[in-house]
Amino acid sequence: MLARSAGLVEGERAGPNVGHHRVALRLDHSRAEHALVEGGRAIRVGALESDVVDPCHGVAIVREAVLIVNPFASAVTTARLARVEHVLRRAVELRTVLTERSGHATELTREACDSADVVFVYAGDGTFNEALNGLDGVHPIGFVPGGGSSVLPRALGLPPKPVAAAEQLVSALLEGRARRISLGRVNGRRFGFSAGLGLDAELVRRMDDLGRDENGKRPGDLRFAWTLIRLLAEERARMSPALEVSGLGRAAFALVANSDPYTYVGAIPLRVAPEARFELGLDVVGARELRPGAVPRFLTYVLRGGGQQRAEDVLYGHDLDAFEVVCDEPMPLQVDGEDLGDVDRAVFECERDAISVLV
Repeated sequence: MLARSAGLVEGERAGPNVGHHRVALRLDHSRAEHALVEGGRAIRVGALESDVVDPCHGVAIVREAVLIVNPFASAVTTARLARVEHVLRRAVELRTVLTERSGHATELTREACDSADVVFVYAGDGTFNEALNGLDGVHPIGFVPGGGSSVLPRALGLPPKPVAAAEQLVSALLEGRARRISLGRVNGRRFGFSAGLGLDAELVRRMDDLGRDENGKRPGDLRFAWTLIRLLAEERARMSPALEVSGLGRAAFALVANSDPYTYVGAIPLRVAPEARFELGLDVVGARELRPGAVPRFLTYVLRGGGQQRAEDVLYGHDLDAFEVVCDEPMPLQVDGEDLGDVDRAVFECERDAISVLV
């Protein structure tokens, strides 16, 4: 669903940052155009930096929030959750709900949009992805990193530690600070930062196959690097063209980015698509053909964040609204680090100006 613009009721003006019994947010968003009056208490506004506007003062007031938590995420503990809740309660009336199964966060997010003014998610990238698939274009969302990598909040500029991230999200509420971003879709499934066909999707699958340890933790960055090396070794660092990207040509694999960086290995950002931005369309990158001698150069591109845009043996599309990838035979597909199985065709679309994220 494409996000609509939003705004003040006719005759109202944006006012100063006026305090209320809940958080006051400045109403100064440039997209103010449409609004719906709810009951008599406030105005619910779509595509705004916050979600509820006081009709008397022209300020947005966050009243209630839902915190969705994946208790099995790598960095989620009972003690950290208590600290995150304590921080968030400085700004909102908070209700915490726990995910119980795959896909549950999508359901919980839809329910939260019906009952609350803002949504928080404390989890890893898989649960963040589920939440994105249940979010409307009206309610702002805040991501608290609770996974092993937590790429999405880090790429948005949030601290990697959950309590520090919660502190920044509270500041965002108090200061009316949010960011309108685009989302990607592939075969109808939303994604926040990346999707891929082939190489990286196969890597995601192999990491999933390794499972978790007795404490519920996923394998770390060293295991990730070793798994990638083994995957390339199996192919002898040779990958022939195996798919067609509409309008751009053939490639061995396709990496689709909604942001830069594409992902992280520990503290190191991997800049697969250095021109990608959350506010723009999608970027797609792929090696037209992979050969052993090219691997060091491709790694340099990714670590340095430059060069691949102009390389003759790299397919690069920037700020795209839509494109299709057709595979010679079924290939693994991943979104935000989640394995979606094998596909022979993938339709990618950009959902521009889709949601508001607290930063």
